[in-house]
Amino acid sequence: MTFRRNGSLLVSLFLLCVHPLFAQYKNPVYLEYFEQYKDIAIEHMRQYKIPASIILAQGVLESGAGKSKLARESNNHFGIKCHSDWNGKKTYHDDDYRNECFRKYKRAEDSYLDHSLFLVKRPRYACLFELDIRDYKGWARGLQRCGYATDKAYANKLIKIIEDHELYRYDSGKSGSKKKNKSSNETIRFGKALAVYKASNGLIYVHARQGDSFKTIADELGFKERSLAKYNEVPSDFPLEAGDIVYLQKKKTKAAKPNYEHVVEVGESMHSISQKYGIKMKSLYKRNKKEPDYIPEEGDILRLR
Repeated sequence: MTFRRNGSLLVSLFLLCVHPLFAQYKNPVYLEYFEQYKDIAIEHMRQYKIPASIILAQGVLESGAGKSKLARESNNHFGIKCHSDWNGKKTYHDDDYRNECFRKYKRAEDSYLDHSLFLVKRPRYACLFELDIRDYKGWARGLQRCGYATDKAYANKLIKIIEDHELYRYDSGKSGSKKKNKSSNETIRFGKALAVYKASNGLIYVHARQGDSFKTIADELGFKERSLAKYNEVPSDFPLEAGDIVYLQKKKTKAAKPNYEHVVEVGESMHSISQKYGIKMKSLYKRNKKEPDYIPEEGDILRLR
């Protein structure tokens, strides 16, 4: 195993054929919904500093892609209840309790505006606006922790929708993540600024730096951008945060010992779990007898080997 290329860094690994991506299912009904409301979401992102990806994911989830009774009859796309400060029209539906009061709007666009103002004006959501505009994972976790929904899988559902449908493309701004590049694994070699590691399961990987993309890492290490994306089971334009693991070879079918199980935390997806342990997503789903549409819920226990 060598690390040379015309005097500069090259990671030369014995990489065999690239396994196919574990297909991300794009719901055609969801795609139609995103196409209809993406411009509103982008405009509200610019005006109110809420990620467009989060707005669209919440909208499609809460409204059943605009087909729920609350959305169809009351144009309420975000499941916002009346609360004491609501002076507009009202409608009543069963939710956590029977016959609860929900806000009723003249147009779906009014629901989008009220949703943005709802988050901006309520102190409990203030911490979210300290996050970077591209940190959709932080926003999803924060919405759940701040009590937007009682569903324990709420953040994970939002993240899955965003990643499956690549909604992060609608977000803008630089990443504000400040994750530390901690690792107890072996450091193989340093390039100009990029360290290459070998994990306990034998996988070779790097930690993304601030502002890195699959292209910048591929260019520095002499890989093809598309190959790195395939090894990590995401599209080439998938946004990286500082500290993210980027594998330089295909992942394993099971985790290294002693990692036998994983307890799901808020905001984790099957992809983030597969990256943490270097397991192929297909293997992780199969080992736990889960269908591709499964969304892990906080507290779920997943087998790793």
